[in-house]
Amino acid sequence: MLMSAHTPLADLENSAEFHARHIGISEADEAHMLSVIGEASRRALIDSIVPRSIARSMGMDLPAPVAEAAALVELKGLAQQNQLLKSFIGQGYYGTHTPGVILRNILENPAWYTAYTPYQAEISQGRMEALVNFQTMVCDLTGMPIANASMLDEATATAEAMTLAKRSVKAKGSTLVVGGDLHPQTLEVIRTRAEPLGLVVKQASSPQEWIDALQQDDYFAAINQYPGSTGWVVDWTSDAQQIHAKGAAFILAADLLALTLLKSPGEMGADIVVGTTQRFGMPMGAGGPHAAFMACRDDYKRSLPGRLVGVSVDAHGNPAYRLALQTREQHIRREKATSNICTAQVLPAVVASMYAVYHGPQGLKRIAQRVASFTAVLAEGLTALGRAPQWDTAFDTVVVDMGSAESAQALRQQAVAQGINVRRFAGARAGWVGISLD
Repeated sequence: MLMSAHTPLADLENSAEFHARHIGISEADEAHMLSVIGEASRRALIDSIVPRSIARSMGMDLPAPVAEAAALVELKGLAQQNQLLKSFIGQGYYGTHTPGVILRNILENPAWYTAYTPYQAEISQGRMEALVNFQTMVCDLTGMPIANASMLDEATATAEAMTLAKRSVKAKGSTLVVGGDLHPQTLEVIRTRAEPLGLVVKQASSPQEWIDALQQDDYFAAINQYPGSTGWVVDWTSDAQQIHAKGAAFILAADLLALTLLKSPGEMGADIVVGTTQRFGMPMGAGGPHAAFMACRDDYKRSLPGRLVGVSVDAHGNPAYRLALQTREQHIRREKATSNICTAQVLPAVVASMYAVYHGPQGLKRIAQRVASFTAVLAEGLTALGRAPQWDTAFDTVVVDMGSAESAQALRQQAVAQGINVRRFAGARAGWVGISLD
């Protein structure tokens, strides 16, 4: 049967479908709330609060509303105009592959990605189990006895390690010795956090300055990167012994993937180990979110920031997961909390822990060996070009002395011409050029 259209087609589009699915207050509720506060309407309320000097003089020129599907089409069209480029940042940020099973079942699963702070954590047994797995993974790779259930990022975790050390050591000094090869973003956060606390940050820009600083008596902790931001790999055992002789704490910011091949910080005598788990399957996400980790010696556990998930026994005698330690949560008073700036990136932490489960110990080691092998090939190629790397040891980063960005670019072109696959290339910084592989 033929039909005639009497209603305009635009009126038949359900442009308010998205709005209607979100429950707000009713007109009666709004009227009651306004009467209680003594305002005649929402407009009157806004006019009484917003200063006229910043209020809009006319309404916004907005397009007509569209349905959710049409809006998504428009947004996808805008997103397709983006130009995706290779990131050269390195320094704790790497291009990663998220296995499909983790992507579908965790990262894109609302049962996981909508979870927030568990005020009644014990009812979330699946998440508790995943976080115990995260803690176990961190302990295994760092060689430390205890680890918390993730933190915000590596830089803030390092600042937390600084305050944890200050609370825990016998040394009375107020100085933190920082190795010159710490990631620059980490150093900036440490300085920002230290200033209001009255702590002094002493940066040792060279290996000799580091050695000299450790001989002093005014520091409560010393921190370095492992492997270093410029790629060098050092056994810090003797340094840890020297630091402990001063009654101070030794902190290492470590790369978890590298630790599948390298001597663990725990074996070297580290007291606190921090770092990021980003390269365990988490996309860079324009800089975050990424879960950090913190592991420490058992003596420090009562002062460990964040949360610690443990295994207990329920009323029926069965194993059950619970928050065994929570020194900072929203329901703890600020003056009683161990820290008010630490937080947990639970979803990225779960992704990282399941990435470890997916690959297993041998799989993670194979990935690390592949990365190290790419680096070795690059180092050999650079040496053949007459540009031997600065350090004899490396995991995923090598540094070449070029003197200028122009010379560095010429080296890159020469390397590519000879078949050397330079996958990450950083411009010259203070006369050095870092080339990282992932």
